Amino acid sequence: MTEEAGGAAAPTAARSWGRWFGRPGRSLTRRLIWLASGWIVLALVLTGWALTTQYKESALRRLGNDLSAILDEVVVATNAGPNGVTVADIHDAQTERALSGKYWIVAEMEGEDRLRFVAGSPSLAGERLAVPRDVPGRLRSAQGAIVSYNDPGLLRPPLQQPLRVAASLKSLPGRDEPLVFIAAIDRSNIETDTRQFATFTWTALLALGLGLVIAVFLQVRIGLRPLFSLRNEIADVRKGQVARIARTYPIEIQPLAEQVNRLLDHNQETVERQRTHVGNLAHALKTPLSVLLAEAGDQPGVLPDMVRKQTEVMKAQVDHHLRRARAAARAQLLGERTPIAEVLDELAVMLERVFETKGVEIDWRAPDELGFRGERQDLQEILGNLIENACKWARRRVRISAGPTGLGQMVVVVEDDGPGLPEDQREGALQRGARMDETTPGSGLGLSIVVELTRAYGGRITLADSDMGGLKVLLELPAAEA
Repeated sequence: MTEEAGGAAAPTAARSWGRWFGRPGRSLTRRLIWLASGWIVLALVLTGWALTTQYKESALRRLGNDLSAILDEVVVATNAGPNGVTVADIHDAQTERALSGKYWIVAEMEGEDRLRFVAGSPSLAGERLAVPRDVPGRLRSAQGAIVSYNDPGLLRPPLQQPLRVAASLKSLPGRDEPLVFIAAIDRSNIETDTRQFATFTWTALLALGLGLVIAVFLQVRIGLRPLFSLRNEIADVRKGQVARIARTYPIEIQPLAEQVNRLLDHNQETVERQRTHVGNLAHALKTPLSVLLAEAGDQPGVLPDMVRKQTEVMKAQVDHHLRRARAAARAQLLGERTPIAEVLDELAVMLERVFETKGVEIDWRAPDELGFRGERQDLQEILGNLIENACKWARRRVRISAGPTGLGQMVVVVEDDGPGLPEDQREGALQRGARMDETTPGSGLGLSIVVELTRAYGGRITLADSDMGGLKVLLELPAAEA
């Protein structure tokens, strides 16, 4: 791999890990625990396999040493003379006892893949030790070295003895053809010990693995607990329950908490600065307009009337845009929460008195815990304009309902039993300065103000038909957490 390719591979791998850890919608704690648990399980499985394999190989090596010693004894005790092959007594009680699990055989080659039995230990008790057909060829290739293999058993079940067999091809003085010496030992004890060792090892590793996984879980949970606390405190700031992060955190997380506090301070300073600029602009614009109105006075004539009319329009436009600028600034604030029920109750009482001569009844319903994520003044202006407009067009009844919709939003529905509004006129009714009936008082900016304030908070307003016969206004606004 070239240097350029290696340099490109490292960032790619880093981005892959970053995407895996930073994937949205997944728990970092769960991912860390699963990752650590996976590595622990893999390490323990490899450890268990290595220990079991090593134990079995070590046992077979010890068994191989015993088999090599038996072969050496048999070779030393074997003589090749004119009367044939003879084996002197071997002082090993186990090879003298029938079917003891320890055996030896002396044989000679007969063809390419067959052996002819010459002598054997008394422990064979008349049984024959089967030799695989490939063993003679392996012995020739080994050139005197020991060839080892496993034999399924000397006897038939249930008395079957699985054997470990070692064979060697040796040349003796006084004989032209070499002899095959075979030794076999019952390996059932080795297999039993290996199974017991494997059972103990896997049980111990399983207990160790469970302990490590629990330790990792506790370590991750305890290690990330300050982050969970910081998350909850930031949520409290957003809900308006606290203004700043006040708790002290570990040295690794404290800088993050301090940066969040600096961000909150900067946001507050920015909003206050915007409010000051808006106030200065309002003063700078309204003073010349007041001078124009004063100069026009009550003088008759076309020019004074024109000055008074256009000045009022300009004042309305200034108020509208200043109100929009203030709302945009306030919408950036965190921690603001206004109860919906309190504002609806105040507006209902006030507007019923205003339209007392018309006999309008305002019926409203809203959960006590429902709150608007914004300033009270803006909510009063939004709902005040909507409810006042409904009272103007209603015959007798105005109905208001509010509730959460999920995902941090809420909906307020304002309905009346008036004549309603044709569908082709609804879009125009939301335009700035639009008036559906010139006989009703007002400047036509009410619904436009509602639209502007709603959009400033990321909300939406929709007009529809009400089952009461009049107009239904659906207002979506950000909801504050309880």
